[in-house]
Amino acid sequence: MDALSQDTRQARGLALVQGKAKAFRHVAGDVFFVPSQTGNSAGQGYVVNVTLGQCSCPDFEERGGVCKHQWAVRYFRHELTMPDGNTVITEAVRISYPQNWAAYNAAQVSEKETFQILSSTLCDGIVQPAQKMGRPRFLLRDVVYGAMSKVYGTMSGRRSMSDLRACESKGFIGRVPAYNTIFKYMENPELLPILKTLIDESAKPLTAVERYFAIDATGFAGPSFVRWFDHKHGEDRRVQRWVKLHAMVGVKTGIITAAEITEGNVSDYKKFAPLMNRTVANGFQTKEVSADKAYLSHAHLALVESLGGYAFIPFKSNSVPTGSPAWERLYHLYSLNREVFDKHYHPRSNVESEFSSIKRKFGANVRSKLPAAQFNEVALKCLVANVTTLVHSIHELGVEPKFWLPKGETT
Repeated sequence: MDALSQDTRQARGLALVQGKAKAFRHVAGDVFFVPSQTGNSAGQGYVVNVTLGQCSCPDFEERGGVCKHQWAVRYFRHELTMPDGNTVITEAVRISYPQNWAAYNAAQVSEKETFQILSSTLCDGIVQPAQKMGRPRFLLRDVVYGAMSKVYGTMSGRRSMSDLRACESKGFIGRVPAYNTIFKYMENPELLPILKTLIDESAKPLTAVERYFAIDATGFAGPSFVRWFDHKHGEDRRVQRWVKLHAMVGVKTGIITAAEITEGNVSDYKKFAPLMNRTVANGFQTKEVSADKAYLSHAHLALVESLGGYAFIPFKSNSVPTGSPAWERLYHLYSLNREVFDKHYHPRSNVESEFSSIKRKFGANVRSKLPAAQFNEVALKCLVANVTTLVHSIHELGVEPKFWLPKGETT
């Protein structure tokens, strides 16, 4: 086999690992799965045995020698240095965390009862709006408690009435509001700031626990569709309307320290600073903040450092090394020591885990039809998720949640 052919195969192996390194898989021992360079299917590829110097591709079977897939594995295993001196991103290592099953089981068994107690205490801090005339209204704290119970139980307003009557008998609620009353309040845009304040308050018992955070956004689909006539193609089109949740999440417990709810087309980028500032205002010390490329900017990196922390946000392909001191420090770390950067960036996946947990437990869709009610419903999902997180923190971390403490005091 001539040298030119070998050089060509090596170059193709380099291109393969640069383009599809994330699809490489370590099978066992010195056996690796290498994706096909031309195939688009996730399972299309070949098996390389490093020890035996063999590959299942037609090129090796027909000609022998080192094929491009074997060259690719050598780059993948760092046996060869990339031309630019950097290290290729290799397969993701699944990190497992030990589970205290005794504490987890205890939290799960008592979750509903403890949730009712904590929710009642939390709602006690709601200030009743002044009323000058008319028939006495329901206590706002009872209405919010009813809405929380409805979302926690994942049932319709009508079907959740039996749970509320049980809570009334236990003293968690003064008087059960009718389901139509709960619906009416949820349609009021003025309820959203109250719910966001409750989210903040429900996170504060963990200020001594959380130091590392991640920011991201996710969508909740609604029951309605937006329709329009496409003049260019001469046909009717429609798209499902959805609401976007922007959140800062503590990566240790999954507590939501700040939340913003917007229309689905609002940029993620614009919510970084509000979430960061709100988290700090709630008493959290932000040692590290991780986020994806959508949040990359000089201002965001500088903001995190000005608040005493460090941001870990990957750079885009067209990013330049020069900029603010915070930008240059992170760029050099990202370029020259990717392993260290990835170690700090990895906790960002925990925010996605929290979003997944919220959707699995409390629904990935919103039942409400009006925009204001949809916003409030998503805020309620965040709120009940925080309270359930506190339930688990009681058993797993020994936290004793207390709400509405004077400023400066912690639980």
